[in-house]
Amino acid sequence: MDAPPPTTTAAAAAAALEAGVERIADGAVTSAAIAMTSDGRIRLASFQQHCGQTTVGVVRDGRIWPLHECVEGPSSLPAPIHLHSMASVIGSWEEIRARLSLEKLPEGKGQLLSESHLLAPLPRPAGAIMCIGKNYEEHVKEVDTWKTAPHITQPSIPTHPIVFTKAPQSATGPGTAIRIPHGHSQAIDYEAELAVIIGRPGRGIKPEDAMDHVFGYTILNDVTARDVQKRHQQWFLGKSCDTFCPMGPWIVLASEINGQDLHIRCWINGELRQNSRTSQLIFPIPTLIATISAGITLQPGDIIATGTPAGVGSGFDPPRHLTEGDSVRIQIENVGELINRVE
Repeated sequence: MDAPPPTTTAAAAAAALEAGVERIADGAVTSAAIAMTSDGRIRLASFQQHCGQTTVGVVRDGRIWPLHECVEGPSSLPAPIHLHSMASVIGSWEEIRARLSLEKLPEGKGQLLSESHLLAPLPRPAGAIMCIGKNYEEHVKEVDTWKTAPHITQPSIPTHPIVFTKAPQSATGPGTAIRIPHGHSQAIDYEAELAVIIGRPGRGIKPEDAMDHVFGYTILNDVTARDVQKRHQQWFLGKSCDTFCPMGPWIVLASEINGQDLHIRCWINGELRQNSRTSQLIFPIPTLIATISAGITLQPGDIIATGTPAGVGSGFDPPRHLTEGDSVRIQIENVGELINRVE
């Protein structure tokens, strides 16, 4: 069956999910996510314009405006600032923000989100995708259980953050398919996570200064091939298959929300599986930034996925891994909602 066109409405995408239909339009934004955009917060997205050009847009009130149309004197910006590239926008945000005129977002103008094709906020991350393992206590407990360790009487809480990476080419956007690598894995799992987008470079960042380096937040699904993890005794290969890093639908600026206390939930085919708050992180965001930057210079556009709460498929007995036709819906309070189908 051919994929629906990018202009499929958000309402249709949400209805398709509810009905258990396999295909959801690539780039589609749900009605719940659109509703969040009327809260006045600044959100930035990478999207494909009707003319076919990919650019960065300002999201508000159910619409998206090309950023270059919202900035005063865009042609006078320094040459390195490229308003069609999210990575460039993040690195030059202070100068762009000073010229951003939200008054230039007249009602009735802009492109309807329900008719837009969104991409991952950073469609091909130039920087690192760094992830944190076992960063919610309840998730640590379920990991201990599925590793068949009945002798464990206390959860094996890490004493330091567990950091690993995902390949940048694993990134994909809202509404796209998570593709099962048949012949390579038969145990695909989901992991709902809040992702931190770095906005200012830094090395040796102190925890008390860490939040000054955060540009914003997005949703990330740390899709994982559990059997590949086990087979290779490491995490990179099992977490870096193509399409294994859905992100989006946009970035909410850090100045707009408190990323350290947000409700995070994940549904599989309408069944609530994960339900927690980012305040339950074992290692909070400032600690993660301080730990990683102790020996690595963080750059604008770097991504830190903060870890997943309990409720992943491997935590059930028997495991409830993803199969073809499944729909994964992740919602984070004040950020948005990300939906991907499984093929």
